[in-house]
Amino acid sequence: MSPVVINLLACLTAYLLGSVSFAVLSARIFRLADPRTYGSGNPGATNVLRTGNRKAAIFTLLGDTLKGVFAVLLARYYGFSDLMIGLVGLAAFIGHIYPVFLKFKGGKGVATAGGVLLAMTPPLGASCLATWIVVVFTTRYSSLAAIMAGLSAPLWGMLFYGPGENSAIAFFLGVTLIVKHRHNIQRLIAGTEMRAGKPKTEDSGKRP
Repeated sequence: MSPVVINLLACLTAYLLGSVSFAVLSARIFRLADPRTYGSGNPGATNVLRTGNRKAAIFTLLGDTLKGVFAVLLARYYGFSDLMIGLVGLAAFIGHIYPVFLKFKGGKGVATAGGVLLAMTPPLGASCLATWIVVVFTTRYSSLAAIMAGLSAPLWGMLFYGPGENSAIAFFLGVTLIVKHRHNIQRLIAGTEMRAGKPKTEDSGKRP
């Protein structure tokens, strides 16, 4: 099998892995409403948390993070080049935000991007995670924390690695996260953005 075919299969596998929505899985496991039907409508951990079920939210967060970690570590285990490892990580990230299993309507990719960066470049990933933690605990706006982590990703990449593959991948992830949060940015400016963990309605997350 040619190297080109192997590389394409690796990216396809990572994409399919990224397409698995742990928010939807957690809704079924914990008997909650589909996360696309309440709150922000985003199939991600923050929206699942709006149900008040922390176990479901943690399950979603860990699952979405670990699929990014697993894709990168698997590519590294099989001896792919640094560039291909980065591309495999990007494929998992793209799978999360455009999942084939959900008609290409997925989450915003924060946890999966974090998993990719933590596995691929631990110092960069840890710095982005620290940025997210500081902002979310200071403001309680998960969207703002994601935006700031996205903005910081290429800056941390340049600081730790300078121009190169790692910084380019961090730039792509960061820009994509900001674009995916464009509506959140509008709501933040308007003062209508929901804070992390705050339910939109009393029965927002329970099945009838």
